[in-house]
Amino acid sequence: MNQKIGMAGSLISSISVALFAVFMLIAFNFGSFFVCIFLALGFVLMISTFAHESEPDRKAAANVALIFAAVYCVMILLVYFAQTTSVRLDSLNEQAIQLIDYSKSGLYFNYDLLGYGLMALSTFFIGLTIRANTKADKWLKWLLILHGAFFIPCLIVPMLGIFSSDGYWTGVIVLEFWCAYFIPLCILSYVHFKKRTE
Repeated sequence: MNQKIGMAGSLISSISVALFAVFMLIAFNFGSFFVCIFLALGFVLMISTFAHESEPDRKAAANVALIFAAVYCVMILLVYFAQTTSVRLDSLNEQAIQLIDYSKSGLYFNYDLLGYGLMALSTFFIGLTIRANTKADKWLKWLLILHGAFFIPCLIVPMLGIFSSDGYWTGVIVLEFWCAYFIPLCILSYVHFKKRTE
């Protein structure tokens, strides 16, 4: 059962990221926002399973990863639920829109970046828990650990005010690169859990 939860989480995450990449290219914002809700949920399932299977001498790293994953999930659910409800339904005044409309690069946009920074920290710490015995697991381990580097730009970029609402395609290019990185990570996670169920 545990490994099947990990497989489901990996599958949900990979499909969500693939759809996110497509929706960004066709500028379907509602779709992009909606699938990110499922990415957050799938990611928690995936990290929880990695944490469960970690060995006793690596439980601290697993617990840290799980906590960062949970905080990431809460932040992302708040951001994207607001985008798909309050912002989309246009029931806010101009000041509120400036704060929570993702396209305005305001407060919720910054929360979104911080959330993904915490996701990166989660992958870094969970990568430390994996004992890689196969070539696929070695790739998985290093993709997870190196993904942790995304924490730095996710933390610093909002402080520098680099993104603006007129830089849509620059953001799309950056996010497409991230999708190309993250999808193989999810697929390798799926393969990892599938081998454990056999």
